[in-house]
Amino acid sequence: MTQREFDTLPHPLEILAEHGRTFHFASHLLGEKYRTRAAQLYAFCRYADDLADKAQDKQLAKKRLSSLKRDLTLRASTQPQCKQMLSLIEETNMPLTPVIALIDGAMQDLDPVNIHTEAELIQYAYQVAGTVGLMMCAVLDVTDPKALPFAIDLGMAMQLTNIARDVGEDAELGRVYLPSDWVGSLSSNQISDPTLSQAQTLRVATRRMLFLADEYYDSGLQGLYYLPRGARWGILVAAKVYREIGSLIANANYQSWDRRAVVSKRRKIKRASTAILAHVLKDRFKHRHPMHNPALHRDLNHHYGANQSKAA
Repeated sequence: MTQREFDTLPHPLEILAEHGRTFHFASHLLGEKYRTRAAQLYAFCRYADDLADKAQDKQLAKKRLSSLKRDLTLRASTQPQCKQMLSLIEETNMPLTPVIALIDGAMQDLDPVNIHTEAELIQYAYQVAGTVGLMMCAVLDVTDPKALPFAIDLGMAMQLTNIARDVGEDAELGRVYLPSDWVGSLSSNQISDPTLSQAQTLRVATRRMLFLADEYYDSGLQGLYYLPRGARWGILVAAKVYREIGSLIANANYQSWDRRAVVSKRRKIKRASTAILAHVLKDRFKHRHPMHNPALHRDLNHHYGANQSKAA
């Protein structure tokens, strides 16, 4: 990539600061190398997401995502965002499989979304966020394959939190990620303006989503053992602060169809300080070789890095 091409792109840390405030906050606890890499990965994921989320012409967006997928596979591109990602892939020896899966997930969001079962929900969360956990392993120089299932779980936990937070915003886009097994035949229009009984259904489903997220947070945080010491605190804080979104939703009686839960800077600092202090006092990183619960990946049997200790 030429210097001119780089200059046409916002700096990855600027993108992270604008769109990923929680991750930007936590990234200060990463070393310079890992912080820069993480910002580059975030910038690429944001670019792929925006191609779907901000699409005015869905067919054109599909073509652009298909072109991005092709260029990554060929490892050659004229797109600055793709060239920057290819540079990161080469630097970190990142596997291409989760990168392609992420793009496939973004393409699915261009069509009306109606999740039917919890299994479908888990598979979707893997595709758009568990894959990011796998990519972060490469970013953070994690080479032990036993770390992969835990990385998947932490990414999925954050995605499930996103879904609980964005019930109303997703409905406005015609997307219903709450499984119909949980909410019945509620349409996106009904979710945006629910009756009293429909609101109660949404509260129960949102609470269930956050309980499910907690299972994956608990597993994902065990995987901190596999991270380099210089990266542990940043990932710990990112997870703990992001998880705090769920607490805010619970405090609002699980009502997120007409509001968006945002963790204040003061609350982020308090949550980060508490998390770090607890880990220091109890030496929670001393646990050796945590065992992954295969039940968490029962619906991911053929997915890269899932439910196994060896990479494909």
